[in-house]
Amino acid sequence: MRILICDDDRFIIEEIKQYLEEYFSQSDYAMPEIADFSDGDSLLADEGAKDLVFLDIEMPGLNGISVGNTLKEKNPHVFIIIVTSHERQYLDDAMAVPVFRYLSKPLDRKRLFRNLDDAMRSYCELVFPVAIDTGTSVVTVSAADIIFIEAQTRATLAHTVSGVYSTKTSLRSWSKTLNNGAFFQTHKGYLVNMRHIKSFENDLIAFDACEEQAYLSRRNCKEFKRSYLFYISHNA
Repeated sequence: MRILICDDDRFIIEEIKQYLEEYFSQSDYAMPEIADFSDGDSLLADEGAKDLVFLDIEMPGLNGISVGNTLKEKNPHVFIIIVTSHERQYLDDAMAVPVFRYLSKPLDRKRLFRNLDDAMRSYCELVFPVAIDTGTSVVTVSAADIIFIEAQTRATLAHTVSGVYSTKTSLRSWSKTLNNGAFFQTHKGYLVNMRHIKSFENDLIAFDACEEQAYLSRRNCKEFKRSYLFYISHNA
């Protein structure tokens, strides 16, 4: 994992670094690589991985809102945490950036740690590798790239962002493998990734990464809606 900090205030950079080192030293996660930048242009010029980015809004050159939008265009899965002392002034523009969390300066250590807990859970869910056995080959994808699983008579279809794979793995086995909080069995024949849901209406679910749809049973509708809203509120 690689964490980036972008702020024109050196004190804030060092403070975030200190908190990150403290957090990871007392957690079960490996200590990540941490890189820092004083402006958005140098951050965007960086060619390394960008998994989690702490981003100030008001900086020389490109402001944090422009940088955040560019980061999301290049990698929709990047986790962005806005750190600012100008929350009200930039609130309308900032809300247009699909960020993970907003933190106000001066930083509150406990709040930062709570948000890191959420970010790390979501990150681990995102990179969790899943092996798809087609019978003739094994394809490894990240759990986040699985859109939904569809049960058929003697097989299941794994719909992923890279294609559709037929496998003998049962839907029950898939449910055990994909037990990470992002997946929900909406119907006896469908297990969907809530990360990829674009909309749902009546008995059908539409996705952002494919044209196929999944069924939603009336029996599961209420619990699914509750779980979906909870998931979105904690992973937006």
